[in-house]
Amino acid sequence: MTEYPQLSALLAACHWIGEKGWCPATGGNMSLRLDEQQCLVTESGKDKGSLSEQDFLLVEMAANHVPSGRTPSAETGLHTLIYRLYPQVGAILHTHSVNATVLSRVEKSQALVLQGFEMQKTLSGQSSHLDSVSIPIFDNDQDIPALAARVAAFAEVTPLQYGFLVRGHGLYCWGTQVAQARRHLEGLEFLFQCELQRRLLEAK
Repeated sequence: MTEYPQLSALLAACHWIGEKGWCPATGGNMSLRLDEQQCLVTESGKDKGSLSEQDFLLVEMAANHVPSGRTPSAETGLHTLIYRLYPQVGAILHTHSVNATVLSRVEKSQALVLQGFEMQKTLSGQSSHLDSVSIPIFDNDQDIPALAARVAAFAEVTPLQYGFLVRGHGLYCWGTQVAQARRHLEGLEFLFQCELQRRLLEAK
């Protein structure tokens, strides 16, 4: 698959994510847009820290069809939804970090609002700690088409920007290219850690 630009960058990002412990066991899934019709999605049951090019499967986005017949991530439908909604999105990273998972449960509202942190500027379009960043939270569901439908309904009213949380599950984030998706992931993870620590200290 070396003919696909950006795949080596995505592999490097996956290995980095594995080293961070943000995708324990075989959790998480990653993808890369190829064009308007196709993307690459990680195969189900693979350790994200030791992926190879062969662990990415070609998926036809309109119907989530995999020509190879192999089994992609169970959450492929969320990846293809984001690609269909936002043509500018080039890569998606879905992780299961402790901070994202815990915060998504501690926060009882429908969004995690971050404000006052300088590192908000790691997110495209953010220029000041005085602004607020709202990360939507969707209740978890093993029925991925149903979850995707709820995400799509939300996006019709309020466009998604950097990503969203699934309650008790983890974070989906993206970017125009792998480098931007990786920056958004690292920035959000730092912000999640700060926010969780802030709440723990204020609760004492």
